[in-house]
Amino acid sequence: MVPPVLDAAQRAVVDHPGGPLLVLAGPGTGKTTTLVEAAAARVEAGTDPARILILTFSRKAAVELRDRAALRLGGARAPQATTFHSFCYGLVRAHQDTDLFADPLRLLSGPEQDVMVRTLLEGQRRQRSIRWPDDLRAALTTRGFADEVRAVLARARELGLGPHALSDFAARLGRPDWQAAAAFLSEYLDVLDLQGTLDYAELLHRAVLLAERTPSLAAAYDVIYVDEFQDTDASQLRLLRALTGPGGTLVAFGDPDQSIYAFRGADINNTLDFEGAFPGARVRALTVGRRSASALLAATRLLTSRMPLTRLPAAAVRAHRGLTPIREGGRVEVFTYPTAGAELDNIADVLRRAHLEEGVPWQDMAVLVRAGGRTLPAMRRALISAGVPAETDGTDTPLRHEPAVTPLLTALRLAALPLTTTAVDPATDGAEPAAGAVVIPAQSAGPSAAEGADAGEREGFPAAALADDPAAEPDGDVGSAVAEADADAVADGAADADGAADADAAADADGVADADADADGAADADADADADAVADAGADADADADGSPAAEPGAGDAGIGVEAAIALLGSPLGGMDAADLRRLGRALRDEERAAGVKVPAPSDVLLARALAEPERLIAHDPAYARGAQRLGLLLRKARELLQGGGTAEEALWVLWDGTPWPQRLERSARRGGAAGRNADRDLDAVCALFDTAARAEERTGGRGALNFLEQLEAEDIAADTLTGKTARTDAVRLMTAHRSKGLEWSLVVVAGVQEGLWPDLRRRGSLLEADRIGRDGLAEPLTPGALLAEERRLFYVAATRARDRLVVTAVKAPADDGDQPSRFLTELGVTPKDVTGRPRRPLAVPALVAELRATTVDPEASPVLRDAAARRLARLAALTDEDDRPLVPAAHPQRWWGLYEPTRSSVPLRDRERPVALSGSALDQLANTCSLQWFLGREVKADAPSTAAQGFGNVVHVLADEVASGRTPADLAVLMERLDTVWDALAFDAPWKSRQEKENARAALERFLRWHTTDRGGREPVATEHDFDVTLEAGEYAVRIRGSMDRVEADPQGRAYVVDFKTGKGAPTKDEVARHPQLAVYQLAVREGAVDEAFDGLRPEAGGAELVQLRQGAAQRDGGDAVPKIQAQRPLEGEWVGDLLATAAGRVLDERFAPAAGKHCDHCSFRSACTARPEGRQTVE
Repeated sequence: MVPPVLDAAQRAVVDHPGGPLLVLAGPGTGKTTTLVEAAAARVEAGTDPARILILTFSRKAAVELRDRAALRLGGARAPQATTFHSFCYGLVRAHQDTDLFADPLRLLSGPEQDVMVRTLLEGQRRQRSIRWPDDLRAALTTRGFADEVRAVLARARELGLGPHALSDFAARLGRPDWQAAAAFLSEYLDVLDLQGTLDYAELLHRAVLLAERTPSLAAAYDVIYVDEFQDTDASQLRLLRALTGPGGTLVAFGDPDQSIYAFRGADINNTLDFEGAFPGARVRALTVGRRSASALLAATRLLTSRMPLTRLPAAAVRAHRGLTPIREGGRVEVFTYPTAGAELDNIADVLRRAHLEEGVPWQDMAVLVRAGGRTLPAMRRALISAGVPAETDGTDTPLRHEPAVTPLLTALRLAALPLTTTAVDPATDGAEPAAGAVVIPAQSAGPSAAEGADAGEREGFPAAALADDPAAEPDGDVGSAVAEADADAVADGAADADGAADADAAADADGVADADADADGAADADADADADAVADAGADADADADGSPAAEPGAGDAGIGVEAAIALLGSPLGGMDAADLRRLGRALRDEERAAGVKVPAPSDVLLARALAEPERLIAHDPAYARGAQRLGLLLRKARELLQGGGTAEEALWVLWDGTPWPQRLERSARRGGAAGRNADRDLDAVCALFDTAARAEERTGGRGALNFLEQLEAEDIAADTLTGKTARTDAVRLMTAHRSKGLEWSLVVVAGVQEGLWPDLRRRGSLLEADRIGRDGLAEPLTPGALLAEERRLFYVAATRARDRLVVTAVKAPADDGDQPSRFLTELGVTPKDVTGRPRRPLAVPALVAELRATTVDPEASPVLRDAAARRLARLAALTDEDDRPLVPAAHPQRWWGLYEPTRSSVPLRDRERPVALSGSALDQLANTCSLQWFLGREVKADAPSTAAQGFGNVVHVLADEVASGRTPADLAVLMERLDTVWDALAFDAPWKSRQEKENARAALERFLRWHTTDRGGREPVATEHDFDVTLEAGEYAVRIRGSMDRVEADPQGRAYVVDFKTGKGAPTKDEVARHPQLAVYQLAVREGAVDEAFDGLRPEAGGAELVQLRQGAAQRDGGDAVPKIQAQRPLEGEWVGDLLATAAGRVLDERFAPAAGKHCDHCSFRSACTARPEGRQTVE
């Protein structure tokens, strides 16, 4: 390789003869090139490469340095380049006492350390082994307190404090919380030693002690190069001083203007006091800016003018900040917008215009924000909807939350749990059972004993009261040791998180980068490598032979939960869609009826049972049952494997390999595009799961699948991986400013630069105040000035990521008390431009097609304009690719659903030769409200599942029937006792909702009893829950009316009076009651003989009907809230009911189901596909 041409400043660094040297290297100044050339020059001058050490912070940077050095010198001559943590691991391994440690020390990952700390805190809370202050005791088991404790441990080890030193320090300062933390540190270190593990702070601490106590190490290297020196903490500085020794050569590249990791222990003073820490040190600066164009350098230079560096030589600082650009040009723009939505829309417009008009590749653009936990997902969705491909980093997601991992873990848990375990009994255990838990007895084809309807039957309560739908059926040397560490990627993970992942995790905790963060310089998300899990501290010793916990009555995870079963069937493991689930559920219900079960269990319960007994599915159509049968057999196979001593990894492989899912992902990954990127991400996640399971087995030796799942569930933070997360290469990158360090793009948008957010000057306080543990006493908290300086440095880092164009945006609300732009916007030397509106439309093909289509039908547009729009649509529709496939299919009228003729079924919905079957509620929908709603809900049966409110009504109706028929006395206490037997079978969203509705049920029953026991004009009940089925003529149609009357009474004149109980929250108006279709149908049925049997075979005259609103109290003049609201309908007059029936029957036979808007739309399940609604109109037009 031909050596690069160096400028004078770079050459001066390369030619540095020896001794300590600090190189001030600003963004884009050729720092990496200079470092590699300096190392290469020494090798070419005869220095042994093994005596050259290059240290950096991230694994990515270490790999880049190794690759560039190997390319420059050849692989055999390249010096070692590694991270601090990898070097320390090799150092500790090389000096490990083999008598004490038969196996190599293993590193805890961030998640594993988190679990260990929380486990020890829980044990101390129970045993009171450590005296934590009383005001902290309640917080011991919280995740936040565990984070605080970890920060104290890391800070103590960073400063070289052991348990006794920390305890003495705390005693001198009167800090009992730190004394307790010192006791915790002692116990924690004992556990680490017993397990043969280390965390990253402890690793660095022990490496420092080794280096300081082993003078020969200082002679091991002729020169040490350090990249990103401004990110070093106290312990890393001590390590460098020990390795360099007096008179050694250390070349440190750093930029104090980019020191942004104070929250993790990085100390800018290491750079500012370099000459004091390394006597005889010189300071040089790289002076040529190779990244940013001149306009951008000028703007960012204004930022640095507000960041004084008084302790460094003034000449070096001037040279460092007065960079000479290698090219002119560049743009810096600052925009403000009235709302956050307008800001997002305009950012999308900036990005699309840069791509379409200036040819900037998507991957050469980025949007940076201060804190991204809440803003980045919404920003990504907004950009994608505007036609901008966007990608965020996913490194903050714990493994168990990865979409591809979730179904595998769910299936593993179902396989690990014995099917015969019983669910928790709230009465004995004191806890509520898991929602939807279903106990699956082995080889049971009948309804579950835990199912709500059957529970009711055991108490004598009619199971029909709990049906799904009231109107339908319920549906040796240091170098070699370090090389080995690198090869195995044992410790490099810490550095990656040092540079990125933890920054976001900390920033998102409360919107500031260093809030409650780990102050240890070794990050939470760092350990990718051979890190050990916490052993079985606090684990249950009672285990079965297979290593899983012994089954106990009351195990909360017992059985197959309905919710988990449905989710698993609909996951890639089951491969079933909603239609398959619906068809299979109906088939299983039909099977139950054929077996003599009068009221089958709900479909989802039967589906859950089918997973336990997949042989039941053999007789069902494979078109919809294959996925469930395959999954059930896989679960059985995995369960048998675990019971036979198999590992979690082996069971996961059985579940994964037994489905078509891997092949589908492979095909998608090969095809590329958006689906390919998603497939890559899923495959990475699944590989990480298998790797985690394998490492857990190696570490703990057969603790069982449930213990493995428990470990994953306990990990609340993300672990680093060897390869990182897969990110699409043709997308705009969205990330935080912390994570952007070391990266660059042609166009950078720094968004959301608001006062109060950036800079955020809130004090980074914490409960245990780890940051106040100082070298020489109590450290003072950061002053507002220091906080502002750190925030300005972070803004500087974000702004210097751009090569050609920098756009800074903020919201400037019209109101004085609204969001206002940050002071930083005025520090770039550019006048902010106020943009008051949004772009007219997104610069995307779908938006263009939408605008052209709207123009073609706009009555206010001129004929010439409409014609021009139509011609352009035709041009777009005619565009094809090399395979003659349309490039813009949405432009062709054949794709416009609104132009399609309504479809007609080849099989009539109803036979015209037979009466049309209707009910009272159906009549109202067909004739008065919305016939489409009737068709989709009643005929297609696509309505939403039944709700607890419907179950509420069913139960109240049944109890009213029991009282009226004399089977139950009219006593509220008795009725409430009966209610208690079935109430828990109603699935409410939350316990408080269940209690609230039970009180409402009590009030409804009280109103009913008062109504029932008072005189109602001499009327007496003659029938309750009276079924009827009559056929009558309605115009030219024969109509069959079917239904059930809640109550039929005889008045003193012998007329039949129909009562309908209502338990809903709404009520019709007086005028609506007069023409209430359901009441009218009841009266019409009376005329046609529907109640003759109740009147000794005589045909009574219809005397009227009424609605009894049990959930609503009457007006004060009618008795007040204690009695129900009564809404009566007089005896029928005229033929309006017959006309309604004729209209409804005609619509059914003619299949005319047109949508109609009204109040009924508020609770309709089909609004999103309804042309009468704005949200549905776009679907078909």
